[in-house]
Amino acid sequence: MKKRIYFIDIVRAFAILMMLQGHFIDTLLESSYRNLNSEIFSLWSFFRGITAPVFFTISGLIFTYLLLVAKEKGLENSRMKKGFIRGFYLIGIGYFIRINFLDWFSGYFNTSFLAVDVLHCIGLSLILTVILFFICNKKIILFSLITLILGILIFLFEPLYRIINIENMPLIIHNYISRNNGSIFRIIPWYGYSLMGSFIATLFYWNLHIKYFKATIISSFVSIGLVLILYSSDILMHAFHISKLDVFRDAAYYNYLFSKLGYVLIYFAIFYSFEKYLKHPFILKIGKNTLSIYVVHFILLYGSFFGIGLKNIGKILSPIGAAIGALLFLAITIFISFYYTKGTLLLKRCFNR
Repeated sequence: MKKRIYFIDIVRAFAILMMLQGHFIDTLLESSYRNLNSEIFSLWSFFRGITAPVFFTISGLIFTYLLLVAKEKGLENSRMKKGFIRGFYLIGIGYFIRINFLDWFSGYFNTSFLAVDVLHCIGLSLILTVILFFICNKKIILFSLITLILGILIFLFEPLYRIINIENMPLIIHNYISRNNGSIFRIIPWYGYSLMGSFIATLFYWNLHIKYFKATIISSFVSIGLVLILYSSDILMHAFHISKLDVFRDAAYYNYLFSKLGYVLIYFAIFYSFEKYLKHPFILKIGKNTLSIYVVHFILLYGSFFGIGLKNIGKILSPIGAAIGALLFLAITIFISFYYTKGTLLLKRCFNR
């Protein structure tokens, strides 16, 4: 029996809180304070840029780990089915919260609701991971190798698809590979982080019972993370000089995927190291309710359904006001999402009687 990995929920809780405060401050901070020459704003911007890679990686890790544990019990088909359904559910929610019903009732259908965001990409990532596991004939070693190699290739070849624009492709599909129509995320390269999470999940699955695994994986996270942060560009340039393939040079010149993966590993090392002190029930509850928290924050901030949200206030807050407002926004969002979750559970119990 595999024991529970609390740090997964801890990391998810941290990632969703960072995402919420990042969205709030970015939406309401007065434009004159957005100066990268400011150390505070630059530091905030840096940490905000790490949030999405952390979220995608931990999502791939937790789904794959649960899938592998289910396989151990002979329940992998059920888990794969749940992952498939969950993927489409996330995609559906992603589209639904972008709908402005007031516009629709007035006969105006803005295609902006088809823009792809984090929920769409995580949902599609789950579906692709299920398909990949099936193609690998549920062989964990093969699945582990393919996730690692495919993740590296997605990062490496990013310069080749960075500005991809395929004409005459349906908008609903095109938005997953291009940001030209307002999409925030694209399935590539972000699926690469999910694949890396899946690879890490196989390491946990195989080695979690080993006596010194925790110390080993933490030190590995730190050492590999530092290599990716400090030397991945140099490694890519060396690969270019040896192979003469331009893709290595292009990846080295605009190397944000490998370096951010390095920071993700450092994050994992920190939270796994302090897992014993951070596994408070409240933190774990936040980590388990990231979807409801995300949906509530999106409605409050961006005005889903009726176009009335905090964004309508405009960029008017000072840094102190934005910081205080972000804390209040986090508290209100978590409060609402927790009661929303309780309400949905109560409804399910009523209908199941």
